[in-house]
Amino acid sequence: QVQLIQSGGGWVEAGGSLRVSCAISGRPFSSVAMGWFRKAPGKEREFVAGESWRGANIDYASSVRERFLMSRDNVKSTIDLQMNNLKSEDTAVYYCAARLSQQGVSNAAIYAYWGPGTQVTVSS
Repeated sequence: QVQLIQSGGGWVEAGGSLRVSCAISGRPFSSVAMGWFRKAPGKEREFVAGESWRGANIDYASSVRERFLMSRDNVKSTIDLQMNNLKSEDTAVYYCAARLSQQGVSNAAIYAYWGPGTQVTVSS
């Protein structure tokens, strides 16, 4: 059984930093590509960041580019999302997800496994 376990997040003032992490179990880490999505109250779920197959490249949503950094640790089978210069509009529940396809980095429908979500709140 594949499980994604999330940690981190929390509350911070605007301009601050937070990190969310995700650990995967039940499937070889090399067999999946990972991504981050978020859902704010009253809004649709949106893509935040995702890696190409084997993690060669990482795509970011334009709203977070230059502020967020996604990284992968193949030894620990984890991914991190380092979020810097946070803004109030970054407030959302953040989800990590794993896909089995080489395609669809930003397409939530392609991702087969999802974490439970982690709340990130940015106070302006």
